[in-house]
Amino acid sequence: MKAFVDTNVLLDVLAERGSFYEDSAAVWSLAEQGKVEGLVSAVSFTNIFYMMRRWADTATAKKAMHLLRDAFSPVACDSLVINQAIDSDLSDFEDAVQYFSALHAGADCILSRNPGDFPRRPAVPVLSPTEFLSQIEVE
Repeated sequence: MKAFVDTNVLLDVLAERGSFYEDSAAVWSLAEQGKVEGLVSAVSFTNIFYMMRRWADTATAKKAMHLLRDAFSPVACDSLVINQAIDSDLSDFEDAVQYFSALHAGADCILSRNPGDFPRRPAVPVLSPTEFLSQIEVE
């Protein structure tokens, strides 16, 4: 299964964000173990580096890049993705980039804590980490 992971889920793990951490970390572990193919937008790398450097320091941000690279496969953010994001009616541009990146990568689902920020009838199902984990356990 190809699971595209939104930046907010990745930051939940790297910043150990409260009640979101446990399920997001479980998703990360599944990707590390190869039980799911974890995909992330190439844009997530730059966004996370920037945020981690602001929250901590450059060394911490660089370590985050290694962890991210070792667990997930980056998905290209090309002109097709950018143009579709610009032309979409999604209100959040970053979420539009995430959505179209996942679509072009052939993801089976998108994991996000903000499923309402994606299309109402997405071509790729959008699940929270909790919903995803409950479905994986069933399969």
